Amino acid sequence: MKKLFAALIATSVLATSFSVAEARDVRQPVPQHHVDKRVVTKKVVVEKRTVVHKRHWAKGNKLTRAERRQIINARDYRRHHLHAPGRGQQWVRVDNQFLLITAATGLIVGLAAVN
Repeated sequence: MKKLFAALIATSVLATSFSVAEARDVRQPVPQHHVDKRVVTKKVVVEKRTVVHKRHWAKGNKLTRAERRQIINARDYRRHHLHAPGRGQQWVRVDNQFLLITAATGLIVGLAAVN
């Protein structure tokens, strides 16, 4: 019994000394700011291929609004050796071809090749 009592007293003395040691250390840990800077470079090798689809125009086809934006000035048709457009018609340059279209509908009335 004496040994048990001595062991209990020894553990209580040690436990209190540990708890006192923890209680005395009241310092807050200092926050450390560490920033890792990495430069990541990616090398991407991509072959860019452009495919040009030539559209074959014919009389009676209809142009979209985007294609009708390439309108030639009213005086420039002579510069390109084209005849004067009729009333309600205009020359449009699409894919290095000159198309005579009706202004209202976009229907192709005539074709001309580039010199």
